[in-house]
Amino acid sequence: MLISQIKDPSGTLRVVVRNGTEAYIVRDAASVYEIARHCISTGSKMIEQINALGFGEAVDLERAYEEGRVMLPITHPDATHMHITGTGLTHLGSASTRSAMHEKDKAATEEEVLTDSMKMFRMGLEAGRPKPGEVGVQPEWFYKGNGHAAVAPGAPLVSPAFAEDGGEEPEIAGIYVNGPDGTPYRLGFALANEFSDHVTERQNYLFLAHSKLRPCSFGPEMLLGEPPADISGTSRILRDGKAYWEKPFLSGEKNMSHTIANLEHHHFKYGIFRAPGDVHVHMFGTATLSFADKISVAPGDVFEMEAGAFGLPLRNPLAVAAPVPASGGAYAVATL
Repeated sequence: MLISQIKDPSGTLRVVVRNGTEAYIVRDAASVYEIARHCISTGSKMIEQINALGFGEAVDLERAYEEGRVMLPITHPDATHMHITGTGLTHLGSASTRSAMHEKDKAATEEEVLTDSMKMFRMGLEAGRPKPGEVGVQPEWFYKGNGHAAVAPGAPLVSPAFAEDGGEEPEIAGIYVNGPDGTPYRLGFALANEFSDHVTERQNYLFLAHSKLRPCSFGPEMLLGEPPADISGTSRILRDGKAYWEKPFLSGEKNMSHTIANLEHHHFKYGIFRAPGDVHVHMFGTATLSFADKISVAPGDVFEMEAGAFGLPLRNPLAVAAPVPASGGAYAVATL
């Protein structure tokens, strides 16, 4: 079952579910977040609760998408209580992609640039798939921002004026809501564009944290329950309505050096990420980047990624923000 959120023509939020090609409004559903909270409090499953609420009128989801009425598949009433994070070097092709990103770096040799990345990747290969109930090696981890960094499917991904680059990363994200006692509950999985600044990262691996502080998008639909073990998708860049670059991407545990459970453990082991009621969108990594193929994107280009089990494609155009007015070229901090 796929679940999404839209605004109806009057601007009211509606929860939509889809099995196959037919999509319907979920009756008396205030939001996906509220359905999840009810399930946590009653011990029921999302699909059970949705079926209990019942279905209303049919929805043309593709038309709603075209009209800009599709929202993120989950939001929090307070965007600061949504946390967007991710892991890297988790897929079997991750190391070669990272190598391609850095191969022309003139400031250092490839060996110097890639030493820590390759160590991290090999650690995952050796100990990223522990037996159930055991703990494996921790992955590369990064923070992208809170809910203010998440833009709806179809909305622009706005690269800051100071950015060196703005490139796509096609990923699968796990979506979670914490219960009253801090226990994380996984709702399902969605396509995600973990938009990043790869030129900044390429300058020095220690700039990775800076390169990830960019907007992102996920959805349009969320797959409830478990994801396929073998996920095949396509990532493309559209320019003037035509594919400027296109490449398949793989995800799912069959194509990963870590298990999902291991990545989840190493995120939620930190108490700060188990605050009651918080929403977490955790991106599991990729091995496919247009940047690794030396593709340069431009404002107006559209990032599009799709994978059959996850419903409608995720599309977002690229935009660039205007420079922030600052005295002397530097951002000025006021003193109280």
